[in-house]
Amino acid sequence: MTAPSAPSTAPGLGLYARLLAVPAIWGGTFIAGRIVATALPPATASVLRYLVASAALLALVLIGRQHLPRLTLRQAGATLLLGASGVFAYNLFFMGALAELTASRTSLIIALNPIVTISVAALVFGDRLTPRRWLGIFIALFGVWIVVARGEVLSSITTAVGRGELLMFGGVCAWVSYTLLGRRVLTGLSAFAATTYAALWGTLLLALGALPELRRVDLVALDAGVMVSLVYLGVVGTAVAFVWYYEAVRVLGTSIPIMFTNLVPVFGAAFGVILLGEPLLGSMLLGGAIAITGVMMVTRH
Repeated sequence: MTAPSAPSTAPGLGLYARLLAVPAIWGGTFIAGRIVATALPPATASVLRYLVASAALLALVLIGRQHLPRLTLRQAGATLLLGASGVFAYNLFFMGALAELTASRTSLIIALNPIVTISVAALVFGDRLTPRRWLGIFIALFGVWIVVARGEVLSSITTAVGRGELLMFGGVCAWVSYTLLGRRVLTGLSAFAATTYAALWGTLLLALGALPELRRVDLVALDAGVMVSLVYLGVVGTAVAFVWYYEAVRVLGTSIPIMFTNLVPVFGAAFGVILLGEPLLGSMLLGGAIAITGVMMVTRH
């Protein structure tokens, strides 16, 4: 689901500035998600986010910035699977985890995304992993374990891993499924089209999932902070960041943009401390640094 590399024209500084903004924006989604998740039930929070996101993505089509082709039956089924995994399941896990954990802690756990994706791709698709990349996988896993165990690396898994951690691990698995499904089943669709159709399917599924939660929703919870967070998640965190990221992929290829995404947990943890006043534990600094080092070893070609 990545665009092909562009001709070898020199990219401008503006392109790199937007690419650097992308992990900062995605790091900010943990802050906005934390605000929304503590005010609303998971499915309700998720469907509101994607109603905004879908509207923003469709607006890009209406103003002529993007194009949505008509789907074949196979593509419709494929985008439904993407919506079920990357939008429906991932966001339920994401919002559920943020209701239990701090934004900074959750963002560091998400550093597992590229590690698990590459490992599963090696097992399922036979992708070759060099010894350096295998070493990076183990280093990254060790770093995330330091974060999860709060520095007590020999602690029992039953005390180190709670409901919030399990939910975020579920989110990692959902995102890995979304990524690998896109690689396997989608043909003839641009990244924008695949994401937009997945968002529309996912919004429908989330709306159905939110129905049992309606009686638990307190309209008073929809204050200015929650509304601004929902707009940030939908417009900035989904539509804007997506367009900027794939613009960079189109011009630079995949390797450089993927390296920039390693900064997402860094920004997420920093914003959690700065904006929400969350505690900055030594284990988070150490484990986060180790995890990011491992991820960079794995994603660097």
